[in-house]
Amino acid sequence: MQPLALWTALSVCTYATVQTCSVKKLGSNTGRFANATLVRLSEFLSAGYKKGVRPVKDWRDSTMVAIDLMVYSILNVDEKNQVLTTYVWYRQQWIDEFLVWNPEDFDDVKKISMPTANVWVPDIVINEFVDVGKSPDIPYVYVTSDGLVQNYKPIQVVTACSLNIYNFPFDIQNCSLTFQSWLHTINDINITLMRSPEEVKVDKSVFMNQGEWELLHVLSKYKCFSVDNDDYYAEMKFHVVIRRRPLFYTVNLLLPSIFLMVMDIVGFYLPPDSGERVSFKITLLLGYSVFLIIVSDTLPATAIGTPLIGVYFVVCMALLVISLTETVLIVRLVHKQDLQSHVPQWVKNLVLEKATVLLCIRNKKFCSLLNRESDLPHYKENNMNTVRCNHHCETSRDMERGLGMGMPVRDSTPPVMDNILHEVSSIRQFLEKREASREIAKEWLQVGYVLDVLLFRVYLLAMLAYSITLGALWSVWQYA
Repeated sequence: MQPLALWTALSVCTYATVQTCSVKKLGSNTGRFANATLVRLSEFLSAGYKKGVRPVKDWRDSTMVAIDLMVYSILNVDEKNQVLTTYVWYRQQWIDEFLVWNPEDFDDVKKISMPTANVWVPDIVINEFVDVGKSPDIPYVYVTSDGLVQNYKPIQVVTACSLNIYNFPFDIQNCSLTFQSWLHTINDINITLMRSPEEVKVDKSVFMNQGEWELLHVLSKYKCFSVDNDDYYAEMKFHVVIRRRPLFYTVNLLLPSIFLMVMDIVGFYLPPDSGERVSFKITLLLGYSVFLIIVSDTLPATAIGTPLIGVYFVVCMALLVISLTETVLIVRLVHKQDLQSHVPQWVKNLVLEKATVLLCIRNKKFCSLLNRESDLPHYKENNMNTVRCNHHCETSRDMERGLGMGMPVRDSTPPVMDNILHEVSSIRQFLEKREASREIAKEWLQVGYVLDVLLFRVYLLAMLAYSITLGALWSVWQYA
């Protein structure tokens, strides 16, 4: 036992002597590096350092890497390729047991910067990486006297993200950034947060808040998982929740569409028998088509879905087509009535009686006008009968007068009177046909007027229901 104790004492003394000599040797620089404390400290830390070995004295100890994330800017959201580009400030720190010194031996220096290439760095990567961003190269790390290594750097992150554009432009996106050691298991490298999850969530101190997207919060979650139920890995997942600012799209997409639809509703107040309504509706339809062509490049497009606003535009286009079709039918109904027959009795009962009472659109003045117009042929017929009667009576009196005076009586009326009667009869027939055509026209015009009001109210109710539904959905999604 005595030789063993003696050998141990000699080994300790030798190690202490070597360490003292090495410190003195490192401090014996001459020339321009004389008395350069940082140079002496750097040489001391670099002497015999193995950057390829995990910096723990006991291999059973796990290296705890603390990380932190702060979102600086949202650079791009590519809905078509499902890619999110962000600019973040990433921080990580760990304990390197081989980078420890006594500050009293080096003029109380407690922190030094060292090249990243000269120290051990954990292989923590982002799982969602799809491209290398244009990040500045930060070649140094800070090392404190107790072995704490601080690696702070900005990163342009180009990551894959499942973007849901159904609620565009009132959409909220949730993209994750998963930090994980690509090779080391949890027994070698474990991950934790530098700050509390609540501080990470509400921190917006460095976010540039002037772009299209607004940062809501950053959620963090630690997870330990295994691929083959043998080796377990640690990961820290950050959920970056952002919301699109819809003002630009509301002004440039929704409002013009709403204005065109309002003008379509106003167009129903043109008279049904006016040809201007058809041209007005066609002009609106063409204008809306041009509007859709202009905004087609603005709408996001993906292979898995269509935004609700795209469905809204399609439905608005369909409503305009339905409106134009209704106008064409009504104009066809009230146009060229002289070539049509009388309105069927069942149509009169259904449209002119029941529908007018149901819709409260009975026009008493218009109906009284129709009644007066319908009485006009009887009035003309009575007048013509009176004329015929007067003419017959005068002829009879003339014959009696001629017989009393002994004058010869002619058996037939004069040719002039025959021509006059023939012309009067032709005029009477023409007036009767014209008044009959006018009566048919008035009946069909009234039927067209009632149907136009009925279809307009149905169209208006459908549009209001559709608008209220979309507004409610967007409001719920925006303030959820």
